[in-house]
Amino acid sequence: MKTSRKLAHALLASLALLLLTSAALAADPGLAYPRDAELSDQKVGSILFFNFYTSGATSGNVQNTSFSITNTSSTSPAFVHLFFVSEGCQVADRFVCFTAKQTSTFLASDLDPGVSGYIIAIAVDFDGCPTSFNFLMGDEFIKLATGHHGNLGAEAFSALYNGSLAGCDANSVTAIIDFNGVAGIGYNQVPRVLALSSIPSRADGNDTLLIVNRVGGNLAIGAATLGTLFGRLYDDAENAYSFSVTGSCQLRNVLSNSFPRTTPRFEEAIPAGFTGWMDIFSFSEIGILGAVMNFNPNLSSAKGAFVGAHNLHKLTLQPTAQYIVPIFAPSC
Repeated sequence: MKTSRKLAHALLASLALLLLTSAALAADPGLAYPRDAELSDQKVGSILFFNFYTSGATSGNVQNTSFSITNTSSTSPAFVHLFFVSEGCQVADRFVCFTAKQTSTFLASDLDPGVSGYIIAIAVDFDGCPTSFNFLMGDEFIKLATGHHGNLGAEAFSALYNGSLAGCDANSVTAIIDFNGVAGIGYNQVPRVLALSSIPSRADGNDTLLIVNRVGGNLAIGAATLGTLFGRLYDDAENAYSFSVTGSCQLRNVLSNSFPRTTPRFEEAIPAGFTGWMDIFSFSEIGILGAVMNFNPNLSSAKGAFVGAHNLHKLTLQPTAQYIVPIFAPSC
């Protein structure tokens, strides 16, 4: 009898230990998201790219952008160098700093009123050199006077090296950030070909705003331009209609019969009740990112009417994009 009781107690103790072990394993946060996974608006990184920001010079209540950055590290502060690149390629900058686990939200009307473009947020060290700090994530909410509004996640690039960027120190004036996908020296690659899926018909009340940005240039004196882009518009029968468009640092326009110019025209290629899609790229070896915003005034009266925004899809990658960034110590 005593032997049976001892055996029963031993079995219960083993079961309890097994349950505790299982609970501990279930509570484990899991493996870190791999830093060599290509850029995404659903991961963390050392560089965040916000595809669009805007605000009204005197009417921030009508047209504005609210963007947020979060430091997901539980132990380390973050020093972030923000660059505001206007659609005409002029660059303004400032630093923001975060404690561990901190998130902050900013209004474009408070920082850069009356200007439209894109934002780059780069994690830096005490000297202002780019650094491997793959803990940043971001989002933005945008509203336009035209009625377009929506949410875009910040595109995150991971640093593929450890510590601060090689060759950069307190005496450096500039540093080169390479989006080459090479472990030990660079960051994730930038897309070369982008795609916009399921373009709704303008005849159904849709107003689809296309945004394409050039990734590259010297942020000390001015970002690089897009030049001429080539694209193809596909109708619902898989017919392709090619076009070309020209842009500065940012290309932004509503899809219509006059943009892009195709034969047949846009509204004939995508008539009422139908959808299409497009891809867009440069014959030059440049990196691009972009987004789309759709507005439909019939949102509350038509069951097929929707509004919203999303980043463009990435079809291929370009391993030679780079930024030159100015180096000076964070001011916060």
